[in-house]
Amino acid sequence: MKSFRDLADLEPQRLEELLDLARRLEKHPEPKALEGKVLALLFLSPSLRTMTSFQSAMLRLGGGSFIASPEFGIHPLETRPGVVMDGTAVEHVREAIPVIASYGDALGIRAFAPRKSIEDDVLDKDFDALASLSTAPVINMESAIRHPCQSLADWKTMDELSFPRNGGKFVLSWANHPKALPLAVPAATVQMAAMRGMETIVLRPEGFELPEAVMERARRAAAVSGGSVRETADRAEAIEDAHAIYAKSWSSTRHYGDADLDRELRQGLRGWCVDDSWFETTSPDCRFMHCLPVRRNVVVNDSVLDGPRSIVLKQARNRLYAQMAVLHAIMKGSV
Repeated sequence: MKSFRDLADLEPQRLEELLDLARRLEKHPEPKALEGKVLALLFLSPSLRTMTSFQSAMLRLGGGSFIASPEFGIHPLETRPGVVMDGTAVEHVREAIPVIASYGDALGIRAFAPRKSIEDDVLDKDFDALASLSTAPVINMESAIRHPCQSLADWKTMDELSFPRNGGKFVLSWANHPKALPLAVPAATVQMAAMRGMETIVLRPEGFELPEAVMERARRAAAVSGGSVRETADRAEAIEDAHAIYAKSWSSTRHYGDADLDRELRQGLRGWCVDDSWFETTSPDCRFMHCLPVRRNVVVNDSVLDGPRSIVLKQARNRLYAQMAVLHAIMKGSV
C-alpha cells in the first residue's frame, strides 16, 4: 500500500486484508516490524486520539515518530499559493512539507477544512495540494472531507460487535453543538456505512443536508455493496429498528462558511441531543457511536454516553490497531 488517503480508495479485498492485519496486530503486535522506521506527523489542526494513537502505534511496531505543528514550536506556516509573506507566517508549506517528509519513511497530515468554499472542500483541494508536496507516502489523518483512519477503526469496531453488514440499519445523526464543525467525519462515516452494505440514513435538521456530491458518492458505494443511502429529517422513522446511532455535529451546508447564519440556523435545535428516549424504538442491541471528542449533555446525555449502549471508547481504542495496520502495510508492504 503506497498511501492511505481515503477508505474508498481500497478495493474490497484489500480492505478486508487491512482489517485482518489490524486484528492480527492487536493480538500479536510485532514489536520489531518497523524497527528503524520513522513516521513524520504534521498537525495543522489539533488532535488527541490521532496524535497519541499514531505515536503509540509506531512504538508498538518498533519504530519512532516526531510531531511538527505550529502549536508545538515550529514556525507559523503559510499555505496560500502566491501569497506575499509579509505577515506572521515565516515559512511556507512548499518548503516545510518536503523537509518534514524527507526526515520520515511516511508522512501523516492533519488539516481541517478552510470552510470558505464548499465545492473546494468537497473536492479536498487543500489536502491534495499539501500531499502533493510530500516525497514520502502520505497518510490522511483528517482533511476537509475525509477521515479514513476513523472510518477504518469504526468498521473494525462494528465487526467485533457483529453488526450486520447487508441489512443492518445505520443512522448517522446530526447533533447539537455550539460551533460549526467540519464535514470530514460525517462524510467519511456515511461512505463507510455504505461500503459495508448497510441501510444508511443521514438524519439531520433542514439546512444541514450533506453535500449532494458526498451523498452521490455514498450511493454509488451502496449500489456495489448491496446497501442503501438516504437523508431525512424524520427522527422517529429514521431510528426505528436501528442497529447503530452515530451522532456527529457538522456545519450548515446552506450557510457554509458563514458562522453567524450557521449559529442562527441552529438556534432551537437543542433537542438534537441523544438521550435514552432515542433508543425506545431501535433494535434492542442498538449501540451509540461517536468519534470523540464529544460535548456531554450537548451532543449526548451522560446516561447514554456512560451506559451500556455506548461504544465510543472501543472506537477510540481501535484507532490504535487500525493505524498499526496502515503503518505496517505502508512501511513493510504487508498489504
